[in-house]
Amino acid sequence: MTDQATPCETSTAPDLWASIDDLWTWLDGNRPHDGREGLLLRMLKLSEEVGEVAEAVIGATGQNPRKGTTHTWDDVESELCDVVITALVALRTLTPDTREVFTRHLTRVRERSLGSTTRRPE
Repeated sequence: MTDQATPCETSTAPDLWASIDDLWTWLDGNRPHDGREGLLLRMLKLSEEVGEVAEAVIGATGQNPRKGTTHTWDDVESELCDVVITALVALRTLTPDTREVFTRHLTRVRERSLGSTTRRPE
């Protein structure tokens, strides 16, 4: 786990929203359940991924004396990324306007948390 963020390499990074659409299309084309059941199962996948974050944190901190240290903080980072991806794909399952819905919500959360200014006072 690091305290400093590293710069993104945008020239080689895949586009987030196009990738979410691609993953949704792939999953939608390979789903074993349709309709409401398929929708609910897609949402439940998020709980599974969150559980994997918990497992990785427990493993990285060695909290299970029977198993010891089984994960790294890199594993935790990876599992958190899986949670974000799974959540965005679940959101895409609910609406094709994923980017707009997410951006609108992020704006509300940011304003509620940080105020309407874009910069915090120094």
